[in-house]
Amino acid sequence: MTTFDKREEGFEKKFALDEEQKFKAMARRNRLLGLWAAEKLGLTGDDANAYAKEVVAADFEEAGDQDVQNKVVKDFAAKGVAVTAAEVRAKMDELMAAAVAQVKAGT
Repeated sequence: MTTFDKREEGFEKKFALDEEQKFKAMARRNRLLGLWAAEKLGLTGDDANAYAKEVVAADFEEAGDQDVQNKVVKDFAAKGVAVTAAEVRAKMDELMAAAVAQVKAGT
């Protein structure tokens, strides 16, 4: 194996690790968002955890974050909770920073 091959392999491993951490952070962010939204919806305990799982699962419906945001906004509207899409987006951004820190810390 040449030096170039070793460097290429190192870059590939780093890329794979970065992508894995990004995926974990997004899932963690969505779970935290689900728990936040569940509280606003008046859900507690197992119901709150189940709702958080629904929010995480919503991320697999289409590419990007819009599917998660749409689910939460739609659920708020259905329950008459006065939270705008912009507020949900701001919370998602806030929670992403917390999720990245948690994933990097291994918690």
